[in-house]
Amino acid sequence: MKKKCIFFDRDGIVNVSPGPGYVERWEDFHLMPEFISAAQVAIMHGYAVAIVTNQRGVARGIMTQETLTEMHEKLIAILATHDISLLGIYCCMHERDACDCRKPKPGMLLQAAAEHDIDLSASWMVGDSETDIEAGQRAGCRTIMVGGKEAETKADFKFADMRELAGKLAGIC
Repeated sequence: MKKKCIFFDRDGIVNVSPGPGYVERWEDFHLMPEFISAAQVAIMHGYAVAIVTNQRGVARGIMTQETLTEMHEKLIAILATHDISLLGIYCCMHERDACDCRKPKPGMLLQAAAEHDIDLSASWMVGDSETDIEAGQRAGCRTIMVGGKEAETKADFKFADMRELAGKLAGIC
């Protein structure tokens, strides 16, 4: 039987968005407690949890792949203390249009689905930008916009912030 998964964007959903720029070191990575709550709700309702994130700062030389890997290893360790096990953290570290994985392309979601036997039509993509929403839709997922700068969204659901998502996620899954 195929798994169902909730894919979460990273910056602005898992951790506080750095605004323009990048989270370049662990000291600047501020995990959102509301993400922990949302991930726990997802798991409680039978969903696997994965993170899909564009990290172009690696391609631009702003941070190294090793630094990014270390940040993600620390994140995984913290989540484990909350009984949250991720299927994976999928990263696009390429420049724009240099690959098939950079959101809004669905490559990271398709890779996760192939590796973990995920039913994308029973899965969700949660993000804070239309590129996240488009990637989820192109992969065949239902979508949730959290916050977001755009007044209009093509997402199936929109929530004001992660707190609202965490409170209502059980009702839509």
